[in-house]
Amino acid sequence: MADEMKQSEPNDSRGWYVLHTYSGYEGNVARNLRQRIESMGMEDKIFQVVVPTEKKIRVKSGKRQTIEEKLFPGYVLVQMIVTEDSWYVVRNTPNVTGFVGSGTTPTPVSQDEINRLLKRMGEQEPKYKMDVSEGDMVKIMDGPFKEFEGKVSETNEAKGTIKVLVNVFGRETPVELDFLQIKKI
Repeated sequence: MADEMKQSEPNDSRGWYVLHTYSGYEGNVARNLRQRIESMGMEDKIFQVVVPTEKKIRVKSGKRQTIEEKLFPGYVLVQMIVTEDSWYVVRNTPNVTGFVGSGTTPTPVSQDEINRLLKRMGEQEPKYKMDVSEGDMVKIMDGPFKEFEGKVSETNEAKGTIKVLVNVFGRETPVELDFLQIKKI
């Protein structure tokens, strides 16, 4: 019975550690480390390798793009049990410059911090935060109506869009824009 309990619960000496890598090589390091874990049979000591990323919305040339942006460029998270073998495998992975911590011993990150980070990474759709409401005056910052000013007539928080009444040739014309294309005046 005691043996069954031990198998179902993760080992208490597991911890999350932060690896410092060359910036821009985070994905490469994660891929190489996963291959090294498999080829050296370290699955029982090194469990997860995570590059912390977050989805963001960017408007470029009037078009909305969802991109994945690294939360901590130059860092990779590793869940492992620190032994001489596991430390050697991780430390000698190409483009790894070392562990984050004081002295020669890696310092684990608190589980609460990891849980918050993993929750932040797990959000599927980026949230739209609109700080404008109907009747507000806004300036258009991007797109064909750049530099025009207008009044917000409608907001759609689900889509992240707004309708702005813009004065074109003496008439108010409704223009549908992405909320990232405007700035509140």
